Parts: sequence; structure tokens; C-alpha cells
Amino acid sequence: MAVDPRQVLAGFLTISMFVMLGNMIKRDHFDSIDVVRLQEASTVQFDLIKVDEKINKATRDSTGPWKERSEVIKPCWNKPSSKDAELSKGYITFSLTSGPEYHISQMADAVVIARYLGATLVLPDIRGYELGNKRNFKDMYDVDKFMRSLDGVIKVVKALPDELASRQPAVVRVPNRVSEDFIVESIKPIFQTNNYLRLAIVFQSISFRLREKKNIELDSTACLAMFSSLELKPEINEVGERMVERLKTLSRKTDGQFVAVDLRVEMLEKKSCKVSGGARRKSCYNAQEVADFLRKVGFSQDTTVYLTQTWWHESLNPLKEAFPKTYTKDDIIPAEKKGEFLKSGSAELEKALDFHVCSESDMFIPAISGLFYGNVAGRRIASGRTQILVPSQVFGSSALASDFLSTYISKKNHVAYSCYC
Repeated sequence: MAVDPRQVLAGFLTISMFVMLGNMIKRDHFDSIDVVRLQEASTVQFDLIKVDEKINKATRDSTGPWKERSEVIKPCWNKPSSKDAELSKGYITFSLTSGPEYHISQMADAVVIARYLGATLVLPDIRGYELGNKRNFKDMYDVDKFMRSLDGVIKVVKALPDELASRQPAVVRVPNRVSEDFIVESIKPIFQTNNYLRLAIVFQSISFRLREKKNIELDSTACLAMFSSLELKPEINEVGERMVERLKTLSRKTDGQFVAVDLRVEMLEKKSCKVSGGARRKSCYNAQEVADFLRKVGFSQDTTVYLTQTWWHESLNPLKEAFPKTYTKDDIIPAEKKGEFLKSGSAELEKALDFHVCSESDMFIPAISGLFYGNVAGRRIASGRTQILVPSQVFGSSALASDFLSTYISKKNHVAYSCYC
């Protein structure tokens, strides 16, 4: 019996219709439940994604209390008016001693005195920390930049004239941040009777706070000397910048941001740094105290920490345990520069590198109070890097970093704020 193809096709279509109808009924009565479940699951999954994003963001934000760099403020002093350099009334000599944090203050005082007296300033030599260690000014600083910046303000010469070379100068002890009154009462009379002075600048007390009594011309001269005249020579700046770039590379997990801590074992071992407790204010913090402070104000263990210590010391181990990416100069200085910068007798060069790195870091922590802290703060204020936290004991498990902002910044009482507005 012959089969009609049309009947076969009709039968196939009929069966297909029943199958489709069954699937529709199944979806209406059963799959609808799965659809609701799927929608609910999707909603939950989406919410989980959003929560996860929040957690990730919080994690990123908690890697440290970093802040954006402040707006760079501009110099608000005018270069002192030109004086006839040929009318110099005499000569002033002096030496730069110790590291760059001393040099800045010493140079500012010498330039201010020379300006007030109308004297010619002779380029100083540099006396190192060790007895007999002596360098030329050009070994550390950019001579041309220094002389150009002071052109018309004071006369600067590289050496004494021959007729004075054999004479003995009158030596005058000068307190750091010399005042106009001291110049008038204690220096000017000696200079008028002996037109050849040697300044011995002493640091009986250290203060960078603003003064109430002002002399616009001398204040402008001091600003010029502190912030626009004394600059490390390019070769030293290059090594310091390579160290900064190395630290940024090591800080990938914190977007290239790193902390610089002025912490030197030899300073902590001094008697004044061992006194603690009671009503006395601590002026120094050891490695364990710094580690506790950094952790409690919100820095994560991935934070890169640079120490002004040159070689590793076992007393620093607590800081390394809390923050594994903690480094000294020996760890990050270019290998080919170690012999030049880290050898015996080059402490002032080591300090120059520390000064550069601490001035350029994203956060600066002075674990030791003093001149280094004050002059680094001044450079950071001038460049808009005002993130400076001063360590203190933190009670409890955490604290706001803003509570420990340097008073130089929070109260704007650093002398740099008289130079930059």
C-alpha cells in the first residue's frame, strides 16, 4: 500500500504541535519557578558583585592614609634690591659643617649678615662629621647656580684676595637664625673695626617658627638663601632621584607611593633619645614604636618604607617584620655609586641623599626631632608635599592620621610660610 507523503508530513506536524504544547504547559507550571529562582539568583549575584567592589575599594583605600599632593604655593618674597657690589666694606668667611640640613641654616645666616653689613661673602668650605674631613663647596653644591641667585643681593667670591689670605680674621659666634638686633649689637661693631670676619654659626636651640618682629629686606634675603640659592650639584641630585624612582617601582601595590622615615640608630642610642615617660615629651621613636604608629594610623604591610639609616641594624627588625618592604640606603642606592657615597668619611653625602629622598617622598615621618625634620619640612612646604606625620603613642587599635599632622603644617607656623603663600 502506497504511503502518501502529505499524510506523513501532516502526522509529523501534529506530533510536533503536541510536543510544543507540552513544553509550553511545562514552562507555565514549572519553569516559571526556576525563572523566579534565576532572577533572584541574578539579583543576589549582582548585589554580591557590588559588595565585592566596595570591599575591594575599601581595601585599596586602606593601604595607607595617602593624600593628593597639595597645591604648590608660590614664593611671596621679592628679591632684595640690587646694591653696588663694588662698594663692599669687607669680607666674611665661614664653613659649612655636618650635613645639608645644617648647611641650609648656616648659609641663610651668612647671606643675611653679609647683606646687612654690605660685605663680600667668600664661598665656604665644607667640614665633615669626622675631624679633618674637608671638602670644597663645589664638591657638593652647584656653584654657578648659587652665585647667579645672589647676583645683585651680595657680592660672592670664590677665594679671599691675596692681601687678606695671611691675616687672621676676627671670629664671631653667631646663633642660628640670627636676628637684626644681634647683628647690630654684636657683629656690626666688630666688622667696623676689622673688615674681615669669620662666622662660627652655633645651634644653641632649634626653631623654625615664625618671628613676630619683621624686617622685610632681611626676611626676603633669608628666603632667597634658604630656598633658591643652595642646590646640590646635578650628579648628587641624579643619584637621589634614581633612589626615589627605585622606591616608586617597589611600591606597585600602593600606586607608587612610599613613606620616608628619618630613623637613625646612632641618634636613637644617644642619651637624649633614651629618655621617655613622665611628663617629658618624646623627641625620638625607635623601630618598634614607628611600626606600631604606622600600622595604627592605617598603613598596610605592603607599604614601602625608606629609612635614613645607611646600613641595616638588628634593632630595626621589628619594623621590617611589620612592614617587609623596609629599606635603607644600602638596599636601594645604585650599586655603582656605593663606593662613592657610602664609604667612610662621606656622611655628609649620605645625608644629602636622605635629604633628597625625604623631600620627595609621598609621606614623611620624622622619628627624630631636630634640624633635619625642620629643613625637610621647609622644602616640602615649598613643593606642596605637606604630608608630614609626627609619631606619637596611639591608644587603642587605630587612629586618624590627620590627628598627627605636623604642627608646622596644621598651624602654618614654619618659617617657610613667610616665604611661600
